[in-house]
Amino acid sequence: MQDDDLFAAQPPADRPLADRMRPAAIADYLGQTHLLGDGKPLRRAIDSGRLHSMIFWGPPGTGKTTLARLLAGQSGYDFQTLSAVLAGVKDIRAAVERARQVRAQSGRGSLLFIDEVHRFNKSQQDAFLPHVEDGTLLFVGATTENPSFELNNALLSRARVYVLKPLSAEDLVVLLRRALADTAQGLGERRLTIGESALQLLADAADGDARRALNLLEIAADLAEDGEIGDAVVKEVAGGQVRRFDKGGEAFYDQISALHKSVRGSSPDGALYWLCRMLDGGCDPLYVARRVVRMASEDIGNADPRALEVALNAWQVQQRLGSPEGELAIAQAVVYLACAAKSNAIYAAFDAAMAAARESGSLEVPIHLRNAPTRLMKELGHGRAYRYAHDEPGAYAAGETYLPEDLAEQRFYRPVDRGLEIRIGEKLAQLEELDRQARAGDDG
Repeated sequence: MQDDDLFAAQPPADRPLADRMRPAAIADYLGQTHLLGDGKPLRRAIDSGRLHSMIFWGPPGTGKTTLARLLAGQSGYDFQTLSAVLAGVKDIRAAVERARQVRAQSGRGSLLFIDEVHRFNKSQQDAFLPHVEDGTLLFVGATTENPSFELNNALLSRARVYVLKPLSAEDLVVLLRRALADTAQGLGERRLTIGESALQLLADAADGDARRALNLLEIAADLAEDGEIGDAVVKEVAGGQVRRFDKGGEAFYDQISALHKSVRGSSPDGALYWLCRMLDGGCDPLYVARRVVRMASEDIGNADPRALEVALNAWQVQQRLGSPEGELAIAQAVVYLACAAKSNAIYAAFDAAMAAARESGSLEVPIHLRNAPTRLMKELGHGRAYRYAHDEPGAYAAGETYLPEDLAEQRFYRPVDRGLEIRIGEKLAQLEELDRQARAGDDG
């Protein structure tokens, strides 16, 4: 169990700048105005002194730990923190015991902050429940992952989820200026200077992450020549920084969703942007290529069958040539799909047919469609009355049925009036008319 930060026992000068620059009051906290602005829900809870258990969900460097500390300090709670990466049930029990002792000795409540709470398993998460329920602990968890997927419903039902957003470039510039001016905790005693363009470069490289911004500034300060942090130093320090992208995490699925929906929405610019965001963040191009093949069938289908061919070719180019040639081919496929006529008719038909297959039981194959490789099968009527389509006018056996009797009137595929499916729809309409005429003749 930790009573303070990892670096608390170290002399101030040895602690990372990001840790030294933690604000001491809510008024100095940057960002999250949607939660802490006047009249906002979390601000009301703080001002009223009626805190509740909560989950902070947001990307790294958005101030989750700092906010938990400020809540405890402003409300007079004893602050404890555990990291779910290192702690176990034994540590949770120790935290609970300390909370009881604090209450018995001073009457103060205890706020237990759990960093990376999504890394606790079900039994570890369950261990908090009775102590949150009886008021022994005020529980505050922090996670970079979607709580809906990673946390137990029982824990979620006892805590309110607050979503923290990446800091804006403007907020990061303010933070960097504070660090440069602060003589007690920051870099103020070194009297460093930095231009507006260099500040902006640092803020952009930090990508909404306050911790990253301060870490980059600290490195740049050590490399500064004659006390000046120039653009060249910042570019050297920021080189190789990547955008937020956590394979298998929330950002990963949000970005592939944005790419898919941009293609579906016929936005080549949006599709290209999200493709590049994923590639820039380190996504495997072959994963994207595979998903693009899915898009070709799901959202274009027979409105433009060439889309599937283009997507498969891009996948093959990536496999054979690698980067950057393969990535360019994937970009070509993404733009083609975004511009192509759209149809989800195949996707909808496949889902409907699959549902029918699962729900209709083991319907028998109609006798005229059955295979008849042996004399016995032929004697049993297998294949009898089957009409060979190529021997029929127009190679179409008008009036013939190909579904089980119970599904004879079922229709799965409904072409849309876009792209090649216009022609396909016209063809199917003609065949349906031939069927109608043939069955009317049989009835007569």
